[in-house]
Amino acid sequence: MNVIDCIGVLLPFPFYYWLWTYPQTWVDLCGKVRDPSKVMAHVSHFLKLLQILTLFSVASISWPPLYFWPLFILGQFLNFSDSNYRVYQLLGESGTYYGVRFGKKIPWVTEFPFGYIQDPQYVGSIMSLLACLSWVPFLYIFLWVLGYVFMIWLESKEDPATRAKPLA
Repeated sequence: MNVIDCIGVLLPFPFYYWLWTYPQTWVDLCGKVRDPSKVMAHVSHFLKLLQILTLFSVASISWPPLYFWPLFILGQFLNFSDSNYRVYQLLGESGTYYGVRFGKKIPWVTEFPFGYIQDPQYVGSIMSLLACLSWVPFLYIFLWVLGYVFMIWLESKEDPATRAKPLA
């Protein structure tokens, strides 16, 4: 176990916690010129890249076992469709990146997979991570999944009164 690698896997979750819990600080930091969801998307993509690089640094790639394919394909299907992210396709960038917490009006989506699976993006990501257990040590997959489970729990307790007020 390498502490730096563990931090690399967990890196995005304190950021997401901060934005979900204190959205007004992010809106204020972004100011009137920058869209808080767009800035969050850029930071999140960078943090996701660091997470993936961390997993590759501890992985030992070999031919995957049979369970890999159904788990990975179904997991990616929940995130990916027709060369567009399914979540992006249905929610847009603001819906995916906490727009509702930043004071934006985001329509409620019930189209598949949202009307059928609670938190489909997280579920798909967890399935994809579990598929990689033959390559990546359990600890790193466990920490990443634990981060997603924490975010599912945190986001399920959303209080509309704590949403940010958009800057005028």
